[in-house]
Amino acid sequence: MFFFGPSTDLKPAAFVEKLKAEGGVVIDCRTPMETSGGTWPGATCIDWNAGAMETAWKTLDPAKPHYLYCRSGARSGAATSFLKSKGFKEVYNLGGYDGIARLA
Repeated sequence: MFFFGPSTDLKPAAFVEKLKAEGGVVIDCRTPMETSGGTWPGATCIDWNAGAMETAWKTLDPAKPHYLYCRSGARSGAATSFLKSKGFKEVYNLGGYDGIARLA
């Protein structure tokens, strides 16, 4: 039996290239305790575990690309699916913060 972690939509280097080229919104789906250790520069923190996305999604521009991450990719994967269910077209699960932190 094999365990495969949450799937990601963009590799770290591809995320950085796309963000530089197209802009967009970076969303950190971790808890405040987790984000106290650092976040992507300019990231919007929306705590998935606290249910913050339930109301925060209404303040986001669905015309912009959105890049989501958490600790492992599970919460950001769930949040990505949630935003897509609300009609967002360009939403990407980046996986865990550790994968992109060194590129900030």
